[in-house]
Amino acid sequence: MKILLAGGAGYIGSHTALCLLEKGYDVVVMDNLLNASPEALRRVEKMTGKQVALEVGDCCDIARTREVFAAHKPDAVIHFAGLKAVGESVAKPLYYYQNNLIATMTLCQVMKEYDCNILVFSSSATVYGLATEMPLRETVPTGGTNPYAWTKIMSEQILQDVAKTDDSRSFVLLRYFNPIGAHESGHIGEDPTGIPNNLMPYICQVASGKLDYLRVFGDDYPTRDGTGERDYLHVMDLAEGHVAAIEYAKDHKGAEAFNLGTGTAYSVMDIVKNFEKANDLTIPYQVTPRRPGDIAVCYADPSKARELLGWEAKRDLYTMCRDAWNWQKQNPRGYEK
Repeated sequence: MKILLAGGAGYIGSHTALCLLEKGYDVVVMDNLLNASPEALRRVEKMTGKQVALEVGDCCDIARTREVFAAHKPDAVIHFAGLKAVGESVAKPLYYYQNNLIATMTLCQVMKEYDCNILVFSSSATVYGLATEMPLRETVPTGGTNPYAWTKIMSEQILQDVAKTDDSRSFVLLRYFNPIGAHESGHIGEDPTGIPNNLMPYICQVASGKLDYLRVFGDDYPTRDGTGERDYLHVMDLAEGHVAAIEYAKDHKGAEAFNLGTGTAYSVMDIVKNFEKANDLTIPYQVTPRRPGDIAVCYADPSKARELLGWEAKRDLYTMCRDAWNWQKQNPRGYEK
């Protein structure tokens, strides 16, 4: 079975490519390389001994997307293609709506033209907005607090509407919580450009001396230690969730949403302490005011994925912290040679 990974050269895509190849799937990647590096896929090839066909192109470009489908005739698509920085989405909303929604619609259209009916969509826990009913179940009403989140909600709605009108379609919507870590080898990992937006790569850059200290946004939340709590999961667990979603989609029609998380809320200080313990390092930090819109606690109920996909997160927080630093230590400049 041949899988097209749209946006598959990035952080989650490259780890998923590795898992798919190890499971015997053929993998084609289409990526505009805006926030990704072909070096990640070269390393995946070296690790697996298998080839990954890389097609450079933008999924918003319908002509280019048709060329890729005509050349490779994929049996299924995993849709990672999209812009993902919350702050940037607030500053450039039209850019985000145009890019993320057009990519989804283009893939849907071209898939139909080439009789490709299985799609796994990279969604996000941000679709739950400011929901306070924890743990978050898939039945919680969705609502965005920023344009990025709304692009995920709208893309989910597009896919649900398309599935209702075409009983040949099988769409699996994966609502990620907070992926961190890297492959245990340290050969592939997260390589953000500029100052990271996410906690773990920020900690790694403090540990490596690129940044002087970690900014902790608020220590007065109603949590165990006053810092915000989130559901963090290992990127390899997340990648394995995509393989499980492909297997599920083979035998199920329609559109179905699943949370991918551990079901445990870890605080910012939990992450810092585990990182220090796992790697025998000290992470200096300074507490700064809360960020607007941040909620105190957010974590998943992953029981639906466990029951229907046969998937659950296996790796613990210590392992997430160890593997994240192992990647950073081996690749202080990321994929740059």
